[in-house]
Amino acid sequence: MLITLALVVTLGFLVFGRDVSRSAHGAPGPRKSEDKSFGALANTLITSENRFDGRLHRLLSQGGTLRRYVFAARLAQLDQQLGDWSVAANQLGRPALAHDVNQTLNDVTQARVADYQALLADVAHSLRLPWSTTGPPVVGNPATALEATSKQWNHARFALVKEPGLVHLDKMSSMSAHYFVANGETALVNSTTLALSRAIGIAAVRVSPAPLPANPGILLLPPVTLVQLGVSVVNESYDTQPVKLTIRVTPANKLRTPFVQTMAATIGPLQAFAFVPKSFGTAPSERAQVVLVLSGAPAAPGMVNHETYQLEMSPSGNTASG
Repeated sequence: MLITLALVVTLGFLVFGRDVSRSAHGAPGPRKSEDKSFGALANTLITSENRFDGRLHRLLSQGGTLRRYVFAARLAQLDQQLGDWSVAANQLGRPALAHDVNQTLNDVTQARVADYQALLADVAHSLRLPWSTTGPPVVGNPATALEATSKQWNHARFALVKEPGLVHLDKMSSMSAHYFVANGETALVNSTTLALSRAIGIAAVRVSPAPLPANPGILLLPPVTLVQLGVSVVNESYDTQPVKLTIRVTPANKLRTPFVQTMAATIGPLQAFAFVPKSFGTAPSERAQVVLVLSGAPAAPGMVNHETYQLEMSPSGNTASG
């Protein structure tokens, strides 16, 4: 749809520009041709706006049945369309037609872009979705403003009906604005599927050098002097999640100082992060307890945020368990 709109607008502006040139040279019937060219382009833009309005209305009224990440993706897709309207409407604003109807369309569309951006941001913030505001601040209720600009255009759209081109310009819908004024985000905020549920977990633990075959919960390593761990942590919620990972290595003979390190990171929605702590010292035949503690949110279903291992270093000269 976006590609089709872009092609239609591009071709339309070539015709529109030709008509402007002919008008400047006194060609016959230029106003009729200008009006018709503008009408075709304007109605293409208005059709795009009305389809957007219908999609937003469905998302606001039925979005409570969607999963959180699906709703967020559809909201972001709508937001990405708005910039194209600004470009198209700005190009249609020149040169002036009868009753300044094209400038009115430009002004109305630019205002609606800002109001739609504000409305989408309001919805995202109410649901605590990750969101970057793309437009300038809007004063007042954006839904009420959308209703007002819709009425403004629906009055101005008859400006060319009696002009040379006899152009009928389409009506602008405002279903989503009507819905939002009456209902706001209540149904969305109360939706169980859209509710923010924070959950994290330890997805994998990597050990270098690679452990030798051993029973579960035991890290049997060759007789090296340094051990490196890597811990993969997953954020199972659709929101940014600050987490902390603490690693504690406590030698069983208590002759070596325990190794402790705490690291922090902020993980994006449904993403993973690999913690790589400092290497810690060991010795042949040494025994130690390794504890990993992940904090910041509850453990995700089927995952843990606390792991304990028994570290066993092989005697010097051996590479396997006895």
